[in-house]
Amino acid sequence: QTRLFARQIGLQPVTTPVRSPQSNGMAESFVKTIKRDYVAHMPKPDRETALRNLAIAFEHYNEQHPHSALNYRSPREFRRLAAASI
Repeated sequence: QTRLFARQIGLQPVTTPVRSPQSNGMAESFVKTIKRDYVAHMPKPDRETALRNLAIAFEHYNEQHPHSALNYRSPREFRRLAAASI
């Protein structure tokens, strides 16, 4: 069901390599954060609303949500700073 849903909304499902716990841990952490900080608080009356809210959540997560592993910067801010220092 998850793979079908992902394809329906234009995503390509991928899996982590076998015996790659670090990769799986990153994916699990991301899913936990999205569920805890976003999905738990959004209205989900229908598929269209849920997808729209997920798009908003992903944008916020990448643009504004601070990440401890990135020195409390958002992913995009971290990438912009890294690109500027090259």
